This record gives sequence, C-alpha cells and structure tokens, in this order.
Amino acid sequence: MDLAARLTRALTDPDFTLGDDERHPDLSQVSDEELGSLFVAAHRLDASATYPRTAVRFAVEDAARERQPRYTPDACRRMFEALVERCQERGGADLTLGLGALEHCTGPLPDVSEPARALVGFWLERDSVRQPYALLAVAALAGDGHLRAAVERLTREVGPIVADEITVIAGLTPAEQTLLSGIDRDRRFVSPLAHLWRRSADSPAYVAFARRALEAAADRTDAIRAGEIPYRADKAFGDREVTSLGQALRVALLRDEPWLPELFERLLPGVALAPTAARTLPSQALLYEVVRAAEDFPTPELVAAIRTVRRTVRHAGVPKQLDKMLKKVDAALAERTEVALRLPRMGFETASTGGSALGGVLRRTAGDHQAVVRVAETATLTWEKDGRALRSVPAAVRRDHAALVKELRDLVKRVNAQLVTLVRALEGGFTADAVHPYGWWRTELAGHPLARTLVRRLIWEIEVAPGEWRAVLPEADEQLPDAPDDASVRLWHPLRSAPEAVRAWRDLLIERCIRQPFKQAFREIYLLTPAEEETRVHSNRFAAHLVRYRTMFALFRARGWKSGRLGPWDDGDGDEAERTLAAGEWRVRFFHTWADWAGEDELASTDRVRFDRRAEGGAWCEAPLADVPPLVFSEAMRDVDLFVGVTSIAADPDWADGGPARAYWERASFAELTESAAARRDALQRILPRLKIAGRCTLDGRFLVVRGDLRTYRIHLGSGNILMEPDAAYLCIVPARRTGDGKVFLPFEDDRLSLVLSKAMLLAADTEITDESILMQIKRGA
Repeated sequence: MDLAARLTRALTDPDFTLGDDERHPDLSQVSDEELGSLFVAAHRLDASATYPRTAVRFAVEDAARERQPRYTPDACRRMFEALVERCQERGGADLTLGLGALEHCTGPLPDVSEPARALVGFWLERDSVRQPYALLAVAALAGDGHLRAAVERLTREVGPIVADEITVIAGLTPAEQTLLSGIDRDRRFVSPLAHLWRRSADSPAYVAFARRALEAAADRTDAIRAGEIPYRADKAFGDREVTSLGQALRVALLRDEPWLPELFERLLPGVALAPTAARTLPSQALLYEVVRAAEDFPTPELVAAIRTVRRTVRHAGVPKQLDKMLKKVDAALAERTEVALRLPRMGFETASTGGSALGGVLRRTAGDHQAVVRVAETATLTWEKDGRALRSVPAAVRRDHAALVKELRDLVKRVNAQLVTLVRALEGGFTADAVHPYGWWRTELAGHPLARTLVRRLIWEIEVAPGEWRAVLPEADEQLPDAPDDASVRLWHPLRSAPEAVRAWRDLLIERCIRQPFKQAFREIYLLTPAEEETRVHSNRFAAHLVRYRTMFALFRARGWKSGRLGPWDDGDGDEAERTLAAGEWRVRFFHTWADWAGEDELASTDRVRFDRRAEGGAWCEAPLADVPPLVFSEAMRDVDLFVGVTSIAADPDWADGGPARAYWERASFAELTESAAARRDALQRILPRLKIAGRCTLDGRFLVVRGDLRTYRIHLGSGNILMEPDAAYLCIVPARRTGDGKVFLPFEDDRLSLVLSKAMLLAADTEITDESILMQIKRGA
C-alpha cells in the first residue's frame, strides 16, 4: 500500500495504525490529485479523533496551504458532503473549500446541487451570513430558486450599495463568482492574500460596481456636508457597507484606476470631518477601512490624502491611530514600486531655491504681495513685496486674501506629505530591487520640481550598456551619462559595490557636505556568517539581548513590522514580529519574549530571526538563510539591528538594576561593534579631522578615545557609554533631550552618532564642565 493510500486509510478508519515515521509524513511524495483526496478526508475527520490521526490531518492541511491540490469529480462531491456535515456538527463551514475544489477539478464537474441546496438552506436560517459571495456561488449551483432566495436574504435591510453588490455578484458566471468568493471577508480587519484580489480585479462587472459604490459613498458624504442628510456621528455607513466599500476600494486601488485621486478629495474629508464643529466623524469605521485598504494596495495619492485628513480631523484619538496605521501604509507603498514614485507637479516649476540649488517654486500674487512656496528638503511658504522677503504674512494679505493663505498653507502640508511618502518609498524599494526606465527617471524624478532636491542627493546606477552599471550622484555630477530612454536605473546599494567604491562615495559626501535623505552611502550591510550557515534556517545574531519592550514595540510599528503586544498574561509571553519584503515575496520574523519589569519599564528578551518565501497559492514556506536574496537578508537584519541597538538596556548610561539584567548590561555595554556601530565608526573617521577637537581624539577599535585635561575617556561607539583611564572607571553622563549643537555636519541622521560627538566635545574640554555630578566622577580617580 503506497503512502497516499495508507494516509487515506488512517484518516477514514479509526482502527488503522500508522508507523511512528508516518505520523509526520513527507507529503512531497504524493501527487496534487492524491493531496486533494487526502484533504477531503482530513476535513471530514471527527473532532474527537486521536492524536496520530489529527497529526496526519495537520500535515495534510499544511501541505494543502503550500501547494495547490487537485480534485477528482468524486473528491469534489465528497468535499461538498463534508461541508454539509461540518455545518450540521459545528454550526458552520468554509464554503470556499467546495468552490475551490470545483475550480481545480480534474474531470467533468459533478452534480453537487443536492449538498449545495442543503448548505444554502442552512445559511438562510442563520441570523448572519459570514460568506455572502461564496453563498451566492453555492446558491447558483443549487438552482435558480435557491439563488433568488439567497439574493432576497442578503439584500434585506442592507442599503443600496450592498444591494447593488449582491445583485452584481448574483449575475456573474460561476467562474467569476468563485473568483470573487476568495475576497469574501467575515471580518474586515483581516484581508485576503494579494493574489486573490488580483484575480477578482479581472471581473468587469465587479470593477464597474466598485466605481458606482465609491462614488455613491462620496455622494452621501457630500449630502451630509450640505445638510441634505441629517448628521449622526459614525452613522453615515453601516457595517456591511463599510466592508463592501473596502473591498470595492481594494479592487480599484489594485487596478490603479485614474478616477481615484479625485474621489479621495471628496470621500476622505467626507468621512473624517463633521459638517458642524463637532469632534466626531461621519464614519470613523470607513476612514479606518480606507487606511486598511491602503495597507494592502497603497498609491501615493491616497497616502497623501490620508496624511492631509490626519492634520484636519478633530477627534482627539483618531490622529494617533492614523499615525500607527500610516507606518504600515508607508512600508507597503515602498514595496509597490510600480506606483510608489508617482508625484504630481501641483503647478510647481524648477527654479533657484537658494544659492545655486534648483528645486520647485510656486508663485502666487495677492494684491501688492507675492506668495512663494519653495521646495528643498521640505516645502516652505514665504511672502515678498517688490522682491523683498517679509518675515511674516502681511496684514493686508491676511485681511483680503484669507482663502489664498489657507490654500497655500494646505498646499505646503500636501507637498510635505508627498515628500515623506517619496523618501520612504525610495528607501523601501531596496528589497524589491526596483528598476526604472532612464527617460522616465530623468524627467519624473531627477528633473521633477518637487522630487529633484531629494533624488539628486542619492546615488543611482544607470545601465549604460548591457550588464554595465555606472554609479552617479546627480548633486555632484554636472552631466548625467548618455543612455537610451529605456535603459535601466536603480538605487545604488553598498552591498553591490567594492569596498573602495563605497569609501570613495563616503569621502565625497563628507567633502561636499551632502546630507542624504536616508542613509545610503553609509548604509550598513549584513552578510551571512559562518554561524548562520551552521544554524541554516535561523539566525542567532541578535538573540539574548535585554531590551526596553515598549520602545521596541513602537519601533516595530515605525518600521512597518507587525507584532502582537506582549505582557505578563496568558499567551502574552512570546511573539514574532514580522515584515514582508521584496514586493511580498519574502517575510522576515524576529522572535522575542516578555522578560520582566524594571521599575515601570517592561523588558523583553530577543531571540532568533527566520525567513519565509511565498509559495504557490500564497502560503509561506520557511527558507534556508542561504536562499534569501542578499539585499533582502541585509535590509531585514538592518531593521533587527536597529531594534536591538536602540532599545537594549546596554545603551542606558544610568542603568542601576541588579541581577541578570545588570550582568547583561555590563557585558553588552562595551561589546564588539555591530554593523550599525561600525558604520558610525566609519563616519567618525571622516568627520573628526574637520572638528576643533580633532587633536584630542583617536579611534581605537570599538572606542572613540578623547584626551581631556583631567582624564582620558573611551566612548563606546555602540552604546555611547564611557570608561575613564587609567582605571577603566565608568562615567555616567545622562544626555539632555537634545544631544548636539547642530553645528557639525553629519552625512545621515543618527541619534547615537550625535550623542557620541556631543560627549566627545564635552569631555575634550573637561576643565570647563560645571555639572557637579559629572565632575565628582571624574575627580574621584584622577
């Protein structure tokens, strides 16, 4: 008896005994058709089955998630019968399993009308229907009468938008109904996998409904604003309407429909701002559903519209929630490279923004005065009269042109929102290895009046000949290389360059005082280590650290990672933070556990890092570290290094707790440098010769050594903690809220680098220190 037959027997016969090695079988040996039959048998397994049988069921279900089973006509019929049994025994069943079996049937479709009628009858008697799309598809299999009954039930008291949706789906072909059933959601907080939305976006009838529904929603909010519909807080749309509109919006966003930006200008303020001065919203639920749709399929126009609304919404708690959600949206937009870098010109022209720098400029006349909006790193609004800059808005302009002042201030906010989105999208494109046509890049990025001052401070690679890439920094190169318009352009990454080329770019940035929008030339790179080759499927590189958990949890959100909240409660002691990369093809998971309280702080302990690859059908499959693309691996580990480096208690100069936490602090405070600290050392090597204290500073391994008049100090480049010579006594300096005077040029933003420099400047002039708590420590052993 072969493996498939033995497993089928084990699932259907409680008296059949499997060998120990068969309880966790290798299902790669069975065909897709055999897997389909096994999956049906596993689905019919009784809930009270013994462990060996349930272990086989779990193995079969896992294999079905990773592969696409095929079903014989008999297996399709048995799947529908299993669904009826599940409804009778457990009060419900996943109808999409039956539809999926028919979709992947290996022969003529069987007659399943009898079990389909039983399923429809069961759901029509329920108070609520969890899968309306799937129910309509099953009702169509049951016959016209059952389909009409299902439509009547599902359109009862749901409003015109949902009624339109149900009518449209009922009129689709069985194949289209099956496709749409994949995006059916019983809870709008959980979104199906992206490939299911892509299939659904190919239905012309549903696409037409999506536009009608969203425009009807905008018409309703317009009517509420005009007073034609009485305003009631959070009552503009019902629950099912919110879900339907969210699904319609996702389909439209996936297709990147050209009519969406104009709709956002109406719908977003319409759901977020009451027509009165009230601090409530017409529909907080729909506002959040729009943002969740943006997490799935963001566009720069929608992200900018959400940020604009976030600044104007009056409800006290909504902006904070939107900020959290926008972190995920930004990360998702960075992965959607085909739309992420699209930027409107908004009437700006390229002109001088100060000195010889060229950026975007917009001029508007207001009587005898002129408004000037300039875009460099950010957008700013100034006023001029007769070519002379004024310090504030003129009184005459405030009085006679109040609408223009408001319009331009709103424009500045919108431009700055676009610039933030652009920077995050550019940086996030690293893992997708985003490539752009040279002609488009030259006009729409490097030459765009809003984007140029950001884009030109980044290093780009242009494929001047097949396989020959030339790196350029537009801010420092007067002329871009000659290349065809269809030549490829991508962001330069140090991982792809020789060490001498990386050093040359770093030297140039320091020499020209060019500050990049994000860390690029000084970007850390993370290569697979021998230890990680040994562990094969996981990395312990950042394991066994004690971190401030609340701060790390906030960083997860800021960097677009998803994680549950840990705490000293049941099932709250461990979790894995995760982020998808490379346009959704890879996932990284960072394991961590709740450790203890430290005063009012919570501590967590870090653990291993794992990677998963997207398998056929959308499931995740754990991958060996050696199979992870180097850029994906490096960028993921860079995030984990950030989480640990910023939140480790080793970076707390005032740590005083005892026990294991103190032992960790003493060990980690002056440990070997991580890649992020090594990049800090490289930057210091170039910055120090330009400082007045250069003669008092040297770099020695992991320390910056500063010679004061009272003592010599060793500042650790990772933690920023200080040891004093000659006795290696610890010096505690708790930094003020601002660490640095802002006068030293830094090629990238790094709070720890600023902290190290500020401590170095303080200690180089240690005779001028007036803080008695610091002086006491210095003089104690001097």
